[in-house]
Amino acid sequence: MEDERIETAQQFFSWFAQLQTQMDQDEGAKYRQMRDYLYGFQEQCDSILDDVNSALQHLESLQKQYLFVSTKTGTLHEACEQLLKEQSELVDLAENIQQKLSYFNELENINTKLNSPTLSVNSEGFIPMLAKLDDCIAYISSHPNFKDYPVYLVKFKQCLSKAMHLMKTYTVNTLQNLTSQLIKRDPSAVPNSDNAFTLFYVKFRAAAPKVRTLIEQIEQRSEKMPEYQQLLNEIHQCYLDQRERLLSPSITSTVTELTSQNNRDHCALVRSGCAFMVHVCQDEHQLYNEFFTKPTPKLDELLEKLCLSLYDVLRPLIIHVIHLETLSELCGILKNEMLEDHVQNNAEQLGAFAAGIKQMLEDVQERLVYRTHIYIQTDITGYKPAPGDLAYPDKLEMMEEIAQSLKDEQKKLTSEASFSDVWLEDPESSNLIKSGSAESLNPRPQTTISPADLHGMWYPTVRRTLVCLSKLYRCIDRAVFQGLSQEALSACIHSLLGAADSITKNKTQVDGQLFLIKHLLILREQIAPFHTEFTIKEISLDLKKTRDAAFKILNPMTVPRFFRLNSNNALIQFLLEGTPEIREHYIDSKKDVDRHLKSACEQFIQQQTKQFIEQLEEFMSKVAALKAMANQGGPKYNLSQQPWAQPAKVTDLVSSTYKIIKTKLPSTLRSMSLYLSNKDTEFILFKPVRNNIQQAFQKLHTLLKEEFSSEDLQIIACPSMEQVNLLLSMSK
Repeated sequence: MEDERIETAQQFFSWFAQLQTQMDQDEGAKYRQMRDYLYGFQEQCDSILDDVNSALQHLESLQKQYLFVSTKTGTLHEACEQLLKEQSELVDLAENIQQKLSYFNELENINTKLNSPTLSVNSEGFIPMLAKLDDCIAYISSHPNFKDYPVYLVKFKQCLSKAMHLMKTYTVNTLQNLTSQLIKRDPSAVPNSDNAFTLFYVKFRAAAPKVRTLIEQIEQRSEKMPEYQQLLNEIHQCYLDQRERLLSPSITSTVTELTSQNNRDHCALVRSGCAFMVHVCQDEHQLYNEFFTKPTPKLDELLEKLCLSLYDVLRPLIIHVIHLETLSELCGILKNEMLEDHVQNNAEQLGAFAAGIKQMLEDVQERLVYRTHIYIQTDITGYKPAPGDLAYPDKLEMMEEIAQSLKDEQKKLTSEASFSDVWLEDPESSNLIKSGSAESLNPRPQTTISPADLHGMWYPTVRRTLVCLSKLYRCIDRAVFQGLSQEALSACIHSLLGAADSITKNKTQVDGQLFLIKHLLILREQIAPFHTEFTIKEISLDLKKTRDAAFKILNPMTVPRFFRLNSNNALIQFLLEGTPEIREHYIDSKKDVDRHLKSACEQFIQQQTKQFIEQLEEFMSKVAALKAMANQGGPKYNLSQQPWAQPAKVTDLVSSTYKIIKTKLPSTLRSMSLYLSNKDTEFILFKPVRNNIQQAFQKLHTLLKEEFSSEDLQIIACPSMEQVNLLLSMSK
């Protein structure tokens, strides 16, 4: 084919067909060879499968033979196990029957022991016998299906009753004999003497081991069987009855004796009486624990009853106390010393004591609130100041002279030590901190106390108000304190306003204003440590809508429309719109103090500004009015040609204003120093006045430059701003 020459298309197609046939044959040869190779493997696999099937048939036959033998062997094994099981069940049944019968057989033994005349609850065999009896009752009670169950249960219960009767008799007799011995020991002795109380506890503690073992057995069984719980309750009651029989007369006698010893000192009486009852409660709990291991509420009931004897004696005395100092001290004793110190540290033993003290504390607080209301009405609202109370600034000047003389004398005594403090205390204010707005506004240390800061120099209603609040703060609830503090502060502010008016009438307006500012600063500073809100809510009923609706009904014009079912019916409007409204008002006494303080400072600033530059402000007002008229189309003006604004007039005005400032400023600053006694406070209060003066002169300078010639300015000779500032610098 390779040498064949192809010249035509037919030759090419023939040659291509031959070539394709040859390629197909060459390619199929390897597949046919592989097919023949696989046929050989197939024949080998068929041979192996035949061998496997033959082996499986032999194994199946072997398995059938094995199952037959295994079944026969298992049947024999099960038969043997069944025989062994039946044998074991019979043995267990025999033992079970014997065990169950043992509980029933114990009846005769227990009954014999209980009926023995030599049996004692203290013998060694009593407790084991009691345990066996409990086990028998528990077992029989849990098997009500047994034959003769009711009969045996009743018999065992009878045995239990006998045993419990023996324990109760022994315990009760022991306690009663102890009480009888103590009562008969010395009938003529004072029942509340220390020896008697010591004997009450020593004898009982000595007898406790005799009955404690029995009581422990009863307590251990009390939760499981109600009979034991009932027996324990009876023993508790017997024990507490004997203790009450011993203690009640002694406690009553002791409280009576304490009352006679402290008849005039209520605080000492309350403190000693409460301390006595604390010891009684603690001793009774300790003695109870000598006998019993489980608590009982009956003990606290007894102690509450014993504490009530103290309460019955103290309450009539408390409700007749009129002094706030005594009532507040009583609150402190009951609340701090008794409840917080004693009860919180030993709450378990003093629970009954705490109940009585809380009731007593509530009575004292109620009395304190009542007396505070009266105190506010009589000693603050109704206070009539004496002439010496309003002798301002005379009393401040006198105290300042005394302080200065003492300071000079102290300097003479030693050159190293300096007179650092003058302290005059009023008995009412012994528990207040040193006052004065200076300490709240001045960060710099003070070496002396101003006369205005001495408690004795405070206005009496301020001192009384702060003393009253300081006594109430830790004695009553916060809500009650807020209401009382609001009432007290309102009354105090009202009294200060009246006193300031009186001082203004008797002395000067500056004295009245500074007196009010100083004492309002004291109030604000002294109430700051009270960490509470001084806000109360008042509820009022607004009947305006009800009144308007009622007037509509009474109007003759509305009567014909009563039966119309529309919006013009006055009767329907009364029912729908005539409901009264409830309004809530919040009153904050602390903000009230700030409001009055701000008002007093503003009045002082306005008054001082007017005193210094009133003429200057009047002149500037006239100029402003003249300019306003010109701006609104009026005639043009020449300020220097006005009769009241001629240079000579302005010169007199400026010199007069400057002279007023120069002459009156020292006295004003002296008064501020005398009353306020603090440079920072004085600076803060006088700063607006100084600014007003500076602004007025600044405006005057501007006006003069605009309206006057240089010759007129020389005639007027207005002081420069540096001169004005230098004049005012003495206030810094």
